[in-house]
Amino acid sequence: MKPEPGRRPAAGRRPPAAGRRQPTPTASSRQPAGGVASRLVTDQDCVLTSDHGAVRVVTLNRPAKRNAIDLRLRVVLAEALEAAMTDDSVRAIVLTGAGGTFCAGGDISTMRRQGPEETRPRAQAVQRVIRAIWDGPRPVVAAVEGWAVGAGAALALACDRVVAASDSTFAVTFTGVGLAGDMGIFASLPARAGPAVARQLLLLPRQLPGPAAQELGLVDSLTDPGQSLARALEDAEAMAAGPPLALAGIKNMLASWPADPRAVLDREVDLQARLFDTADFAEGVAAFRERRKPVFRGC
Repeated sequence: MKPEPGRRPAAGRRPPAAGRRQPTPTASSRQPAGGVASRLVTDQDCVLTSDHGAVRVVTLNRPAKRNAIDLRLRVVLAEALEAAMTDDSVRAIVLTGAGGTFCAGGDISTMRRQGPEETRPRAQAVQRVIRAIWDGPRPVVAAVEGWAVGAGAALALACDRVVAASDSTFAVTFTGVGLAGDMGIFASLPARAGPAVARQLLLLPRQLPGPAAQELGLVDSLTDPGQSLARALEDAEAMAAGPPLALAGIKNMLASWPADPRAVLDREVDLQARLFDTADFAEGVAAFRERRKPVFRGC
């Protein structure tokens, strides 16, 4: 039965201890099918990376904690994303979670009451992850299985594209622990769902099944359970074949939305003027005239 948009699941429902597994890098293989393992970012394996052609898969790897974000994970994840954004061999990134769960939010076991002088560095560390996604030139596709809750939902929504399994669940449940939200949720959620819907989801948090999340704009593409990573890889490979400089320009333009429409016109002129003077533009025109697929090189 198709879930009703906005329908609240049974009271007391919480992320399960273990969910349906999907193909993700493991500590032994560290690569999806057809991928090539890259250097491990941390010796504790809380984040795994693997290359699939020009696509780098970055996997949150704390399945026993449903990939909840602790202090170490936020630092290692930011490092992994920043490294991918500056690696010339990488054209697109897929962000996913191990063990059948995307991310169950912040690791509450590491939280306690503390003053602003202690909280600010902690908050800035997790914002570094979002800055890497938004400021980096490579498109990022989230592959969501299971739960994307609180900071986990914010992490998925910060990506350029969200692919989710039909039985996944999204929820922006920051107020459950007396917090308002971070990781860019006050920009990404209204940008996707509109300010009115964002306000209601933040003030009255509820669990959204994948289809309901898609109807509200939180999800771009639904897949069968267990297939989000495969679909995200397909989408990322298609992006990786595109013109890198143009894609970086698109990300940069959209990162400052909403903006003064007239200022946007000026920025568009500046961007197009730069892109017209690139080898990729010349290649695109030549390929069009020769009726072949263009080969973009990012120059």
